[in-house]
Amino acid sequence: MNRRIINLLIIISIVMLVILIDFPFLNEFKSELFKRELIPILGLDLRGGMQVILQAPEGYNIDPDSLQVAAKILENRSNALGVSEVVFQVTGERYIVGEFPGLKNTEEVIKVIKQTGLLELVDVGTDFIQPDTVIQTDYQNPKIEDEELPKLSTPNPQKNETQPFNPTTTSPEKEKIYHTVLTGTAIKAVAIEPPTQPGAGYSIRFTLTDEGAKIFSDFTRDNIGKMLAIVLDKKVISSPVIRAHIDSGEGVITGQYPNVFTYEEANNLRVTLYYGSLPVSLEIAESRLIGPTLGQISLQKSLMAGVIGLIIVSLFMIIYYRVPGFVAIISIAIFGLITFAIFLIIPVTLTLPGIAGLMLSIGSALDANILQFERFKEEIRRGRTLIQAVDLGWKRAWTSIRDSNLATIITSIILFWFGSTFGATIVKGFALTLALGVAVSLFTALFVTRTILGLIIKPLEKSNRSFWFGISE
Repeated sequence: MNRRIINLLIIISIVMLVILIDFPFLNEFKSELFKRELIPILGLDLRGGMQVILQAPEGYNIDPDSLQVAAKILENRSNALGVSEVVFQVTGERYIVGEFPGLKNTEEVIKVIKQTGLLELVDVGTDFIQPDTVIQTDYQNPKIEDEELPKLSTPNPQKNETQPFNPTTTSPEKEKIYHTVLTGTAIKAVAIEPPTQPGAGYSIRFTLTDEGAKIFSDFTRDNIGKMLAIVLDKKVISSPVIRAHIDSGEGVITGQYPNVFTYEEANNLRVTLYYGSLPVSLEIAESRLIGPTLGQISLQKSLMAGVIGLIIVSLFMIIYYRVPGFVAIISIAIFGLITFAIFLIIPVTLTLPGIAGLMLSIGSALDANILQFERFKEEIRRGRTLIQAVDLGWKRAWTSIRDSNLATIITSIILFWFGSTFGATIVKGFALTLALGVAVSLFTALFVTRTILGLIIKPLEKSNRSFWFGISE
């Protein structure tokens, strides 16, 4: 009895903790503790948003590991842009599927995520090249399509010292290959700086690695008065003039009037540079917007169906099992509180398949309780006392509960692997919520139910067993 009282105190402590997490109490404290707001995260099918399929171009041998790296970089970029709960999954040999729940500014996000993100500091000598001009460098990048630039001869970086650009003549950037001094791999840190004067626009300050700083220092020392173009994905951002020897290992990217950077443009560039260049070039194969209306209707109907199902099951448990059935309902309520708290803490993105996995795990929790109660009835019929029947019933039901739930967890792991490998996010969400729910159901069925039933049953030792437990005398 003392052990059961201690277990009850543990259960009460857990319930108080999860109630604090689940409900809007002490929101500021929870936000400070978890570094974010604890609110349910709805997936694309419930919240609406956009789904995009990115494809690596044909004609290149794509390494599967490169696609995984690209998916991770894309996820980091998107989350840094303020688009939360973004999921990128590799599917097949050359596709990446991205889901953006609640996305509104679709054009800006797509523009950023599809960039290869290759930053180059290019020696253009005395050639002034207008921003947004596509050039070719001696640093190879398969993103440049053949039709964008003419076929050129073998790169010859020594021919960069040319006459100043004359707008009336053929554009020199279309006739030559420029030499890349440094790439974005030499960048160690990136930060946004506010405008120094009205109309100047935002700028991006970058810090180079030690090796990059040495190369940058040598180049600026030998090329004072010439131009070093800042190029992103072969497109010129600006062409600043080197006015002094720079040995600090730092540089600033600014737009050129009137094409100065807004804060959003500066942040997009910062995100692209900070999270690195994509290891493969990607094209948008398909994109589609999903409205939230259908998701809201589906969520409402799913929750209504779940509530109706729980009411029916609760009535059955109470009518058929009486006191144990009532204890099972308390156990299921605690199961729901704990599971929801785990979903908020991880956090778990809830989708319709995920909710289906949760509902199925509730069935597993009820199944474990029913197995215990049937064994409990068998022990009563064999002449055991109620306390003995509770303990023996649990011990003899344990192997069946263990095997069935273990099989479900193994199946969930396989489904989660399948969803991660083949980009089937709906399968992945179902598997995750099912596995978490089954794990919690084991705790509630074997710890919560057993403890509460053991405490309640003691005063009923000499009562009418037929009335309180549905057992014929």
